[in-house]
Amino acid sequence: MNHFVRALAFAADKHKNQRRKDAQITPYINHPIDLVNVLVNEGGVVSWDVLCAALLHDVIEDTETSEEELLAHFGKKVTAIVKELTDDKSLAKDVRKRLQVEHAPFASHEAKLVKLADKICNLRDMLSNPPTGWDLKRKQEYFAWSAAVVLGIRGTHSKLEKVFDGLIEQGKQLQ
Repeated sequence: MNHFVRALAFAADKHKNQRRKDAQITPYINHPIDLVNVLVNEGGVVSWDVLCAALLHDVIEDTETSEEELLAHFGKKVTAIVKELTDDKSLAKDVRKRLQVEHAPFASHEAKLVKLADKICNLRDMLSNPPTGWDLKRKQEYFAWSAAVVLGIRGTHSKLEKVFDGLIEQGKQLQ
């Protein structure tokens, strides 16, 4: 539990000046906390490594955090999961999105759980509080891309996959 609280404090500090792209410019830290909520309360996931990785899943990608820093604070297992979930920001966005689809089937079970929770949270946000300026086509494309990513991780967690599928169905109603 101490490890988890340290991860929460670390993520809060690293993301403290970041906001989501929605109209309310929601504090970014709400997103990793939402992932933990989905994993625990909808998926019954109780692995501290998975929950810590969920809190930290964007710190290398979106902050000045290094892999070495994560390793020093959270050890090999959590760092390895976060690394699996980290996009290479030096690549073009379309390449990063394609690589997520291609790499998803080969991720560890732990990374797949976090990825599934991430997609659930992002789709929920897309339905209730989408990024400012996103038109219908862009939202639909995001739903289709998310479905392609999750297709590669099917069989990871049936309960969470059912939640995801329900959101995909809701996305079909977007207008």
